[in-house]
Amino acid sequence: MTIPDALVCFAHGKESGPWGTKITHLANTAKRRGYEVISPDYSHTHDPHARVAQLLELAPRAGRALVLVGSSMGGYVSAMACAALRPQALLLLAPALYFPGFDEEPAGIPALSAVVHGWSDDIVPVDRAIRFSRTHNAALHVLNSGHTLNDQLPALELLFDDLLRRALEPGS
Repeated sequence: MTIPDALVCFAHGKESGPWGTKITHLANTAKRRGYEVISPDYSHTHDPHARVAQLLELAPRAGRALVLVGSSMGGYVSAMACAALRPQALLLLAPALYFPGFDEEPAGIPALSAVVHGWSDDIVPVDRAIRFSRTHNAALHVLNSGHTLNDQLPALELLFDDLLRRALEPGS
């Protein structure tokens, strides 16, 4: 198996699928930047620990830049996989962090990390994103949106494109 130079690995949310609106849109952004893209299907389980185990078993790698992206529960999955996978960058979208039963503090978070959350998120309180960002010195972008952030695709694209560019810079 050939290891790509640059790879984005998406993790979808609890109720969505591997090629939902956000992932499809952001995958196009990544491809334009020269990244290969994978988006595993986690829909067979709602157990966040099983989803983390699935990602770790997949063990995505890249020659120069591995970027993990997670939305909602996928944010938990991507964040928890950082210690083992050692990505160059991490993007979390309305991450479902610090819930009872899956409230561990992620480790190995890369210096190049960003969190995007909606002020009006009625699924994952914005204070979870603030806590993670403060703890891990991640850039935090809170937008006038709800949980899906689907009404913010242009803003997400700009933030993601910048993160992808920086992940490929030497010493990032």
